[in-house]
Amino acid sequence: MEAATTHTFDAPAELGRYRTRALLVGAVFLVVGAALAFLMGQTAGYGGLVHVLRSYLVGFFFVTGVSVGSLAWLCLGHMTGGAWAITSRRLFEAATRCIPLCAVLFIPVVVSLFVHDHGHSVYEWSDPSIVAGDEALKHKSLYLNPLFFIIRAVVYFGVWFAFAFILSRWSAEQDRSADPRLRRKMQDISGPGILLFGLTVTFAAIDWGMSLEPHWFSTIYGLIIMAGWGLSALAFIITVATWLGAREPMEHAYQPLHFHDWGKLLLALVMLYAYFAFSQFLITWAGNLPEEIPFYLRRLRGGWQFIGLTIILFHFALPFVLLLSRHRKRVPRSLRRIALLMLFMRVVDLVFFFAPSVHQGGEPEWHASDLARSFLPMLAMAVGLGGIWLWYYFGQLASRPLLPLGERDLEKAIAPAEGHH
Repeated sequence: MEAATTHTFDAPAELGRYRTRALLVGAVFLVVGAALAFLMGQTAGYGGLVHVLRSYLVGFFFVTGVSVGSLAWLCLGHMTGGAWAITSRRLFEAATRCIPLCAVLFIPVVVSLFVHDHGHSVYEWSDPSIVAGDEALKHKSLYLNPLFFIIRAVVYFGVWFAFAFILSRWSAEQDRSADPRLRRKMQDISGPGILLFGLTVTFAAIDWGMSLEPHWFSTIYGLIIMAGWGLSALAFIITVATWLGAREPMEHAYQPLHFHDWGKLLLALVMLYAYFAFSQFLITWAGNLPEEIPFYLRRLRGGWQFIGLTIILFHFALPFVLLLSRHRKRVPRSLRRIALLMLFMRVVDLVFFFAPSVHQGGEPEWHASDLARSFLPMLAMAVGLGGIWLWYYFGQLASRPLLPLGERDLEKAIAPAEGHH
């Protein structure tokens, strides 16, 4: 095998074609999703533009989760080392460099704070007329108000961008100089990075997700979102790695052991997310408190119960069983199918979390049509924003070698082996 230090490991040329296709598909689905959301929102009587912005939130949450979740995996890889971390580093770095794009995509979420239509809004606490008649929202208005919401978002994106920029810059410098001190510096900064990831994602989850239903709360919600973002990021990177692994120059760089390690990590995240989600459900259902139980009551009627069952089967049960197989984890094609399933189910799970909050002001009467009005445009908007994000990601991925050429253990990491690296 050619020495890693003399191989450029540039991205395959056909990546440019896929980048163009991603942008085209993203633009089409974004327009279709917005049109569906507007028409269905008007038909349902809760505001076309409000429904467009609410549907947009699902896609924004998904692509931001992949970017920020990749930052957590990048920090974890620097802290723990190993072949899986070295061979996937550039894939995660490219995703973290998409955080500025996510900040731009946040602008419509800010706009949603000021769009109100006859008592309906994306975040009901942002509507002064609703807050004025609700004592609970008045009490929470010190925290839940548009200005403070925007300030906190700026802090979140600032922290994420700072860590992503520093780690990416040092990694590129390591390619040029092979300075061993840079490896230690990246390890040192990754510890605080993991800590700040947990804090910022927890607060972002509360702000962007849980506050959609401001009368409801869950102390484990932040952990659920952290696990979900980590799961989305890992499933996406596995999908990219399996595609690259079938092409030069990565065809001989990615080994079965790398996919095996990524598959084991994916299995761990599948179980962790299921544990957090079931814990929230069990505690809420057993407590049966009036300020908590409506969250699940809204998701156990009008067809949403079947979406919940789908999540149990295809977000946990099926991937769990499939990932128990050592063979499936080591075969890229099999692992890619599981990863693609997880990406799709992550979007379905976000729709399940966000869509039933469309009705505000008491217990609604649910109908199956409510599911279609929410699910279809939200899924289309997620695909649309995903395509735009993927276009940007492919550009970042192609801008640097696919492996960290200055990493001292690179040749060892990509060498064929049967044991653990």
